[in-house]
Amino acid sequence: MKLATFKSGGQEKIGIVHTGDTLLFDLAAAANRSESANPAFASMLALIDAGEAALEQAAKLFDKHGKDESLSIETGTGEVLAPVPEPRQMRDGMSFPLHILQAPRGQLKLAARAKELARIEAEPLGELPEVYRKQPIYYITNRFSVRGTNTTVKWPRYSQVMDYELEFGIITKSKGANISAAKAKDHIFGYTIFNDFSARDAQRIEMEGRLGPAKGKSFDGGNVMGPWIVTPDEIGDPYKLKMEARVNGERRSQGVTEGMLFSFEEIIAHVSKDETLMPGEFIGSGTVGNGCGLELGWYLEHGDTIELEVEKIGTLKNRVERQ
Repeated sequence: MKLATFKSGGQEKIGIVHTGDTLLFDLAAAANRSESANPAFASMLALIDAGEAALEQAAKLFDKHGKDESLSIETGTGEVLAPVPEPRQMRDGMSFPLHILQAPRGQLKLAARAKELARIEAEPLGELPEVYRKQPIYYITNRFSVRGTNTTVKWPRYSQVMDYELEFGIITKSKGANISAAKAKDHIFGYTIFNDFSARDAQRIEMEGRLGPAKGKSFDGGNVMGPWIVTPDEIGDPYKLKMEARVNGERRSQGVTEGMLFSFEEIIAHVSKDETLMPGEFIGSGTVGNGCGLELGWYLEHGDTIELEVEKIGTLKNRVERQ
């Protein structure tokens, strides 16, 4: 299934995306018509918490009422929100080697004067730091600054260099600690797309403190995910999906989800060492190689529209504007 959170008639709802991603089937309304209100359909977190039985009930409702036009609205009519508007936690990784190697050089280019630029571009990328092979590397970001597709991201006033990042990620299910990689699939509710908007000039300065990104990443509306969650049975192999970033309709880069240094299952195993993983958390893959302006030397401008597309999931679309 593809599962969305959307707003219709002033109410936040969850539904099944169907008919070529054009319609949203209202699960709560279908439950009310079929039997009685089901608290599992009150929100995406409630659905995740309710477990497999709730997903099975959702599928049965769609089988029974899916052709009832009064229970569906067009995706363009309802406001599609982030699939989990307030995740219980947000972690974003550094999993793709090419991005790990190219991003520091991009920051050097950003800081360099024009006469130094050619020298920096000519330098080889070098070797991947060993720490990235030893264990998953991630940071925790602001779970209250999440927005969905078709929103306008306001450029933070303190930044002059705005960037996008082409990523995908998972939403977790089933609370647990010390989860083995072999059992971690049981903790993946589904997959979504993530655009980790970044104020690169602010990030460059604060990363000199060697603690992690803060204002370079955490600003209102800067964590964009969606357009919906796709359950694992519909994805198949999540590490073979094609990815593409477009700005104003022009392709900036292409990639594939293959080649992560650690799979999501391995990341879950690492995160949950003596730490309880909660249902409804988001874990991002990190940027695919060439998946951001920092690597390409090609940043965003006021009014740009960014589309991130991941095979079998969909397209996440946003606009950026200066305040």
